[in-house]
Amino acid sequence: MARALWKGAITFGLVHIPVELHPAEERKEFKFSMLDRRDFSPVGYKRYSKKSGKEVDWNNVVKGYEYEKDQYVVLSDEDFRRANVKASQTIDIEAFVPAGEIPPQYFDTPYYLVPMERGQKVYALLRETLRSTGRVAVAQVVIRTAQHLAVVVPVGKILMLNTLRYADELRPTKDFALPEEGLKGAHVTSKEVDLAKRLIDDMTEHWKASDFKDTYHQDLMRRIHEKIKKGETKQITEPDTEETKAPRSAQVIDLAALLKQSLDNGGSRRKAADRRRSPGTEASAKTALRVVTSVRGSAKAPARRKRA
Repeated sequence: MARALWKGAITFGLVHIPVELHPAEERKEFKFSMLDRRDFSPVGYKRYSKKSGKEVDWNNVVKGYEYEKDQYVVLSDEDFRRANVKASQTIDIEAFVPAGEIPPQYFDTPYYLVPMERGQKVYALLRETLRSTGRVAVAQVVIRTAQHLAVVVPVGKILMLNTLRYADELRPTKDFALPEEGLKGAHVTSKEVDLAKRLIDDMTEHWKASDFKDTYHQDLMRRIHEKIKKGETKQITEPDTEETKAPRSAQVIDLAALLKQSLDNGGSRRKAADRRRSPGTEASAKTALRVVTSVRGSAKAPARRKRA
């Protein structure tokens, strides 16, 4: 088993549950080397002293807080711990809330909470009590050098800790141009709503995480092998002019017709797995469910989002 990221305890009231914190996330990412485009030689990065210009080994690097111009106070891991010993060693539960009350925009990073040997029974007690009451535990915890709001949730046999964003870490939405709430304010007709409901019903299924795959990783590997096979390993691919050119105008969208077409094609991903790869059907369904400008008198479409 991987080394624990953090060791401490879950506390609420006088209850103390010794646990280890383990990362639950394992991202599948490419590792790219940075190259000099002039001769494609690898680009390296050095830690160097801005005073002497000499390279500095990691063993000699410490954290410093600049309290005045060019004046620093050095902080070690022990200083971070001493700043608040209790906060750095405990997951301090402050409240229990109904499981569905936390909006999705607050969730950040998942972790596993694994009980230590002497905490097994109390760990199970908290897990089963949360499950039976339909509640989750909201807590504060310091991970590395930062304090986090977090939620403790039972998932099968394990308790998971998911860090949350604080309210002031979310940007306000008041500066965005958004359609008014309600059908009338958004110029949406009841017929369009009925068709959208039918499409959503047709595409509704039970959640199963294993059904969804990261296909872009395979697609990019296919592109890499294609460039190798064609002998284009040193060729910098430039974007196609037509694909990158933003459309100046577009026809007025007949949303009801798109919804009807999506229903006729069959919206469910289950009905035909290969249809997910079909550009025509995929475009129809996505366009139908996309929030679009529905003011009929305007011929101007919103700017197309660039693909990553």
